[in-house]
Amino acid sequence: MSANFEWVTFDCYGTLIDWETGILKALKPIFALEDAEILKLYARFESEAERTWKPYREILKEVALKFFDHFGLKPDPGQENILWQSLPSWPPFPEVKEALAGLKKAGFKFAIISNIDNDLLAKSVAQMGVSFDALITAEEARCYKPGQAIFELAETRLSVSPERIFHVAQSLFHDIAPAKERGWTTCWVKRPSRDPFGATPPAEARPDFVISELREVIKIIG
Repeated sequence: MSANFEWVTFDCYGTLIDWETGILKALKPIFALEDAEILKLYARFESEAERTWKPYREILKEVALKFFDHFGLKPDPGQENILWQSLPSWPPFPEVKEALAGLKKAGFKFAIISNIDNDLLAKSVAQMGVSFDALITAEEARCYKPGQAIFELAETRLSVSPERIFHVAQSLFHDIAPAKERGWTTCWVKRPSRDPFGATPPAEARPDFVISELREVIKIIG
């Protein structure tokens, strides 16, 4: 294990779980838009909804209703649930299991820090086939990233100083910028996307490392 880092922490949705595919699969049958436009609207609506804490399933209900309202449509009964009910089926990226197994074999402890409810995260973790040493959620912190409370909770739960954390994430807005503010080492997963920022708001940040997929993490810190 690297002498520099005690914990490797991951964002989940967009980093470990292919949420863009999940979002589009849920919304495209209803809204006849280009992929990039759906993701851009999703990023806007979700960030608006997350300004105050409420359970993430309620955030996703609000996002769905914002889509209907934006286009002047009335949802059918139950359609406000299309996003959160589909979330457990959103798939991991293909390399996730191999990458995490490699980190575990090398002796690293790793955790998820996610804007999610505990029960929904458990269903996503079950798809990955690897056990995590810690799971830290917005439900526990009562705060959504990029708010600092969830990062503070992570440091407390993991009993680690900022310089001993290597944080891996796809979102500059939710993860890389606020983690850098705390002195964490950051690794941006710059995945191919249908939009430059994917389903996240635009942001400026300077990650310490940039990778295209997760198997590159062990090459940096191994």
